[in-house]
Amino acid sequence: MTIAFPNVTTESTSVRAVSVEDMIGNTPLLRLRRVTAHLPPSVTVYAKAEWTNPGGSVKDRAALNIIRQAEQDGRLRPGQTIVDSTSGNTGIAYAMLGAARGYPVKLFLPANASAERIAILRSYGADLVLTDPLEGSDGAIRAVRALVAREPDRYFYADQYNNPANWQAHYNTTGVEIWAQTNRRVTHFLAGLGTSGTLMGVGRRLKDYNPAIQVIAIQPDSPFHGLEGLKHMPTAIKPGIYDETFADRLLEISTEETYAMARRLAREEGYLVGISAAAAVVGALQIAEELANAGEPGVIVTVLPDNAYKYLSEYAKLGF
Repeated sequence: MTIAFPNVTTESTSVRAVSVEDMIGNTPLLRLRRVTAHLPPSVTVYAKAEWTNPGGSVKDRAALNIIRQAEQDGRLRPGQTIVDSTSGNTGIAYAMLGAARGYPVKLFLPANASAERIAILRSYGADLVLTDPLEGSDGAIRAVRALVAREPDRYFYADQYNNPANWQAHYNTTGVEIWAQTNRRVTHFLAGLGTSGTLMGVGRRLKDYNPAIQVIAIQPDSPFHGLEGLKHMPTAIKPGIYDETFADRLLEISTEETYAMARRLAREEGYLVGISAAAAVVGALQIAEELANAGEPGVIVTVLPDNAYKYLSEYAKLGF
C-alpha cells in the first residue's frame, strides 16, 4: 500500500534540513533572577547560554570561523590535518567540525583535562597529545608550535590564540546578538580572558554600536588558580589577538568565590555551568552591586561559555 502525503515532493531541493554548522550561534539570553534578588529593578544581569551550541560551548563560533576563513584563504586544504592547542572546548569544536568537513584533527591539551573532555574528543576521532599538566595551556601551546615547525606542510595550525578569525567570529555574531536581544539597552559587557576572543570581538562590536558601553575583562586573581579556561595574563603567554589596553576595566576573581557561585547558580537558578561561566557571573554581580550602591541603572551582560557536564568528575572531587 502506498501512503500519499499531501504537499510533499520527493525532490531533494524541497527538503529543509540543517547541518551542524547551522546550529551554531543565536544562543538564548538568560536573565539571572534569584542571585540578583537583592538588586533594585533598575539593575539587571543577563547571560548568553553558550552551551546550547552543538559542541557545547562558545568556542564553536570561533572554530567555525577559523576553519571557514582558512579554507577561503587557501591555508586549509583537503588532506591537511587541523592542529591546535586547547584546554578542551575549542578542541571539541575543531573535532566536531573536522568530522563534519572531512579533516583529521590533532590536539595538544594538558593531561589534567577532565575525563569527560578527553572522552568527547576521542569520540569525535581526534588524535590527542597530552602535555605536562604543570605547564597548563602554555605548555600545550609550546608543544604544538614545535610540531608545526617540524612539519609545516602537513598541518593547518589553527592557532586560536593569535588568529584574528577568533575575535571576528564574536564581532560578527555574538556582539550582534547581544545588541538585538537587549533591545540596544546593554550598558556593560563582561567576559573572561582565555584566548580573549570573546572579549575583543563582542567588545569591539558593542563599542561600534555605542562607545559608552563599558567593556570589562575578567581574569584569575593569581597565577596559581583553579579557573579552568581562564588565563592570568601577567604570568601567561599573551594571545596575539589580546589588546590589554582595550577593556575599560579588569576584574580579578578568586577561585573560592567562583566555585561558591557555581553552586549557587546550580541550586538557585537551575543552571549547572562551567567554572569560567561562574567566574563571569561573579564579575557581573560585582559590577551590578557597584551600580546599585551608586544609585545608577544598568543592563549588564556576560557570557556563560559552557555548562558543567564536561567537569562533573572534577566537581565531584570537590564535593560539589
